[in-house]
Amino acid sequence: MKKARIIRRVLISVLLVIAVLFTTFFVYTADYYKASENVDTSLESDDDVNVYMLDSNDMVFSPTGDVKAGIIFYPGGKVEYTSYAPLLHELASEGVLCILVKMPRNLAILGTNRADGLKENFPEITDWYMAGHSLGGACASMYISKHSSEYTGLILLAAYSTKDLSKTNINVLSIYGSEDGVLKKDSYEKNKSNLPDNWVEEVIQGGCHSFFGSYGLQDGDGNATISNKDQIDITTGFIINFISEQS
Repeated sequence: MKKARIIRRVLISVLLVIAVLFTTFFVYTADYYKASENVDTSLESDDDVNVYMLDSNDMVFSPTGDVKAGIIFYPGGKVEYTSYAPLLHELASEGVLCILVKMPRNLAILGTNRADGLKENFPEITDWYMAGHSLGGACASMYISKHSSEYTGLILLAAYSTKDLSKTNINVLSIYGSEDGVLKKDSYEKNKSNLPDNWVEEVIQGGCHSFFGSYGLQDGDGNATISNKDQIDITTGFIINFISEQS
């Protein structure tokens, strides 16, 4: 009987710990950055871009004209994924089909393999890029490290790769804002060695961490000296030039 009571107490203690952990996790992920109201127009189709949703709730921004390439985009951690609609709509208007991935609980680390099967929906596109912002960029690099032969390149927005891509043929573009207060610069510098020798770095003067999306300012971010729209326009230009150079 004594042994049974001890086992019962241990089981109850374990269950209580699990319950606390689950509660803490759900409380943590329930507090996230919501998309700004101005993203609504970017979620609508227009003359240049068709916007629609896949069965997985991932959003597609498809050019109405010729398609240069495809991008699978992982959103930043604890950021509502539609926050990136303005950037991806703009890229699509320049001829790049973009798939915006909806992550579990707004955390890309819980859906690192969400890119599986997405590009197969568009067999006519031969050049594909993984991309992501902040945590989403790190998770995109994790994914591409296992699928490097299937992709032309990786686009990191205020992010770095913790996986060694230095021996792959992946073309890498890294963009961050000069006023970024969230990106861990020491980790960014340390992990540069994980990138191929021909990687490209672009710094947006006056840009910040948050303005790659449209969700306001993230806690701890620096003060941007350019507008959210300006940063998205500059980012679009860097990405389009990068993709054009790989063609």
